[in-house]
Amino acid sequence: MMTNTADPRRCNRCIMDSTASDIWFDALGECKFCKIHDEMESHYPLGGLGSERLQAIVTQIKKAGKNKHHDCIVGVSGGRDSSYCLLTAVRLGLKPLAVHFDNGWNTEIAVQNIKSACEILGVELLTIVADWEEFKDLQIAFLKSSTPDVDIPTDFAIYSVLYQAAKSENIKYILNGHSFRTEGTSPISWTYMDPLYIRSVLKACGTIKRFKSFPHMTLTRLQYFIWIRRIREVRILEYSEYNKSKVDGILKKELNWKDYGGHHHENAFTKFVQSYYLPVKFGIDKRKTEFSALIRSAQMRREDAVSTVDSSEYGFAQENVDYVREKLALTQEEWKSIMAAAPRSNSDFRSLLPLMRRSKWLIKIVTDLHLLPRILYLKYAS
Repeated sequence: MMTNTADPRRCNRCIMDSTASDIWFDALGECKFCKIHDEMESHYPLGGLGSERLQAIVTQIKKAGKNKHHDCIVGVSGGRDSSYCLLTAVRLGLKPLAVHFDNGWNTEIAVQNIKSACEILGVELLTIVADWEEFKDLQIAFLKSSTPDVDIPTDFAIYSVLYQAAKSENIKYILNGHSFRTEGTSPISWTYMDPLYIRSVLKACGTIKRFKSFPHMTLTRLQYFIWIRRIREVRILEYSEYNKSKVDGILKKELNWKDYGGHHHENAFTKFVQSYYLPVKFGIDKRKTEFSALIRSAQMRREDAVSTVDSSEYGFAQENVDYVREKLALTQEEWKSIMAAAPRSNSDFRSLLPLMRRSKWLIKIVTDLHLLPRILYLKYAS
């Protein structure tokens, strides 16, 4: 396992610790991610001011989508956050187009949750299906890269297809279901993605050296979407109270939504990554990110989070691990080699991270203009 110390230092406020190599602590013993949370709280206030800002955004979306069949894009996975984002959009009187990226790893629960939500809400669904052989090669390349970022091809593809769908449908707004109050901020040493990094890993570890159909968002393309097409990403759940346990009840009652167990386990590959690959190979427990967010949002007691993480490992189902290996057509020997390889990080490959840090003033301007989410500046550039 890859950890910073035998006895990692833990934040005095949340439960993030020095197993994240990019963490730091202030004089009070509070960590970098608590400071990011506080900055986000000031940027996305709750109460009356938050409601006013949300209503202003809704008004802009409706104006931009006037006389159109759809006025916004909502990415859906069948998970809690995206389902609630879709429900919220409809409640606000918006006309969303639901977009789903099928990477070949959907669980039956996820498929049913998406279908149920769209049917009940009367929302049109657009599904983009990955080329399995190409996508499989990219996933195996990341496994062989021995970095913790093995799930980012999916995240990156989702990001790309949402912008492409917005362009194709001439829609100016993409609604994102992420909430820092329940999701937190993942350390860069645990999760990182950019187009150069993905290509670097593919070139070094893949067999398909060039993408044919993979939705790859280049830096140039992103600039085109932002400045020319004027497409804006909005995290609408940041503007209002988002209580995880209450949301579950609402979704079950209104959308016939079904729980799939662990955090983001609506996808079989993500379940494998979070419950097995990251904890076993890297010593990364992503419950720390989620629990820390809930602690800061007063939705979980710190002592309960500490007790859970310290007393129980992130349990995995062997049948899930076997399913992933078999679906990727990896032999037992290849699998053992992947799991035994020395851990590496994004810094071992070419990426845009150095450029982003040198260009932090530009990223700040873009996020100040609300063209991209504020978290991009706080996480990658500050």
